[in-house]
Amino acid sequence: MSAAKKSVDLFDTKKVRQLIELMEEHDLAEIDLKQGDHAVRIRRGGEVVAVSAPASRAPARPASPAEPAAAPQAAADDRTLVIKSPMVGTFYKASGPDSPPFVKVGDRIGPEKTVCIIEAMKVFNEIPAGVSGQVVAILVENGAPVEFGQPLIKVEPGA
Repeated sequence: MSAAKKSVDLFDTKKVRQLIELMEEHDLAEIDLKQGDHAVRIRRGGEVVAVSAPASRAPARPASPAEPAAAPQAAADDRTLVIKSPMVGTFYKASGPDSPPFVKVGDRIGPEKTVCIIEAMKVFNEIPAGVSGQVVAILVENGAPVEFGQPLIKVEPGA
């Protein structure tokens, strides 16, 4: 069996289900596996089933979705914080097509405020801000694909 075929096996639906059953059987909160250029992390308790891109394009350890959206980091102006994507997926600014956006430019937010949803492997993951302040820019279009660590939203703290 070739290395490419083995990598694909890691993402086989039956294998993922077996991993989930194993987690339940042994009361595991998380499984983090890497095979070749691919990695998968599965978490229990309403958490995310997240898949990273091939290792050549993504950091070795993806951010935990429980962490505030890949830990907002200071932007170039040292005052604005950037909320980054904690996973690869599709960005949605609202919970549905007819729903209002979670946040818009000018909104004041707190660390627990959901700022967007990222769909990964047909799981819709609410992303918390992880920071308090005022939204100054939304950097991604609704329905656009996002990569791990990609800037999503700029927030001015204390504004």
